[in-house]
Amino acid sequence: MVRSEKTRRLIIEKTASIFNKKGYTGTYLSDLTNATGLTKGSIYGNFKDKNEVAIEAFRYNYKFQSDQLFAKIQSQDHAIDKLVAFLNHFRTHYTQVFNNGGCAILNTAVDADDGNEPLKNEVVQKINNWANTTNEILQIGVRKKEIQDINTMEFSHKIIALMEGSILLAKTLDQPEILLKNIDALEKEIQELRI
Repeated sequence: MVRSEKTRRLIIEKTASIFNKKGYTGTYLSDLTNATGLTKGSIYGNFKDKNEVAIEAFRYNYKFQSDQLFAKIQSQDHAIDKLVAFLNHFRTHYTQVFNNGGCAILNTAVDADDGNEPLKNEVVQKINNWANTTNEILQIGVRKKEIQDINTMEFSHKIIALMEGSILLAKTLDQPEILLKNIDALEKEIQELRI
């Protein structure tokens, strides 16, 4: 069967939140056929296997969560303002993230960590992209003397760890205030870097 980009896109869009909510191992072929209205043959005529669908679904979920975020960051000039724009995105859009099953990076990382190397590689790449973007913002801020001289990669990892852990706790415990309070604390720490 010839692959159709339109059909592939439909499969990805219809199954992305399923993979994000149920994980790779918890998502069955019947979930894919039910969500898309397509047959098994149509799905596997457009993807070689469930893993390929899962990888594309992860990319879609990541893009869904990151496009708006990176646009907000790029609209700012000062390093502190870029980081605050990142935090503000999660202040105002956390329900959207929660309704989609939570953070795609976190969910997929846990699901793929010990047995799905291709999916894990996708997650590692996205975490590294996030860390490198944050690190670059901080390094530029240090060079421009906008912020104090700090270990920028260490601080980038701290931001990621605090945000991911806060999203996990807030969503799992159904207590968004955990995320919001940690965002406030992180913003205070970021503001204290300002020169």
